Amino acid sequence: MSETMEFKKLVGMNAGDDRTSYANNSGLQRVVVSKTRFILDETLKDMIENEEYFLAERCFKMVDLGCASGPNTLLVVSHIMQTFQDLRARFQEIWIFLNDLPGNDFNSLFKWVQSRYDEKVIERSGCCIYGLPGSFYHRLFPNKTLHFAYSSYSVHWLSQVPEGLGKQNKENIFMATTSPREVFEAYGKQYQRDFSKFLSLRGEEMVSGGRMVLSFVGRTVEDPSSIDDNAYFTILAQTLHEMVVEGIIKKDDLYSFNVPMYTPCQREVEAIIMNEGSFELWKKDVFRVRWDAHRNSTHDPSFFDEKQSANLVANCVRAVTEPMLASHFGSCINCDVVFERYAKKLAAEHLLKQQKSSYYTMVISLRRNN
Repeated sequence: MSETMEFKKLVGMNAGDDRTSYANNSGLQRVVVSKTRFILDETLKDMIENEEYFLAERCFKMVDLGCASGPNTLLVVSHIMQTFQDLRARFQEIWIFLNDLPGNDFNSLFKWVQSRYDEKVIERSGCCIYGLPGSFYHRLFPNKTLHFAYSSYSVHWLSQVPEGLGKQNKENIFMATTSPREVFEAYGKQYQRDFSKFLSLRGEEMVSGGRMVLSFVGRTVEDPSSIDDNAYFTILAQTLHEMVVEGIIKKDDLYSFNVPMYTPCQREVEAIIMNEGSFELWKKDVFRVRWDAHRNSTHDPSFFDEKQSANLVANCVRAVTEPMLASHFGSCINCDVVFERYAKKLAAEHLLKQQKSSYYTMVISLRRNN
């Protein structure tokens, strides 16, 4: 099995709607969506007001890349539809494609759609919603047919685990300050290939003047060995290493496990956009989102419950990583145990000391070059 095929099997969110599902543990991503709305709104407004031929289009086609499942996708769709109404953009039809890997829980996603939207309302609005399984590192649309693409917290995922890592990363599962230089280089090269390909493919599919709004996890510094911007994975790696020491999982299994994700710095993102050439960078912003940003509490805002926050963070990380862990480690791993331990480490060793632990988030708005 190729590495790319293996990635398609491994990477996916926890399906369903139970206590460990992505649908019920994506509150953090919902906060990110809300924080990126101002760039989304500005992009749609500029597109409608300054790309006059859009208003002559009978059918407006847009895609949510890496839509996952659950209510967040519907928030984005609803907001875009409302924005079009506010801008008086009267398309006869609006085609909305919900894209993710074939293993995504599309069944649950469309149950959410049906529960949220009355069919008659959809018909009156001219809105058609489609599922679009497939990797966004492959072609998804015919040439020059797509008007708008949106993606929230997805394009930091790579097409595969970087080639040649082997067991070089040892007890680390991602880029950590203790990772060898070769690991950083392998991750960086894989991201450059993947993001360049992503832009090139969307450039072929998108009409001139089409737009993209992308948000993703980044890092604050150019040298990833200088600061641990990804402590949430470092702590998970420490949890797994303790289980190796106790003989619960095998050392070789841990040493061969690496998360296929990359957190770029701003310079990398801007350089790839410029060098690839299909798009111009129209707007950008960066902001931090607390790991427990979705914490709802009736207490005074200054009150901090490290156990509550740790459980929220652990559930969020579990919803994203459990399919990878279960597939790689097999029957020897019990994810209930892993994430119970992980939450305890978060509470005892990290969140209590660093209440401002956060994801460094980038959002960019791109315009397709003529």
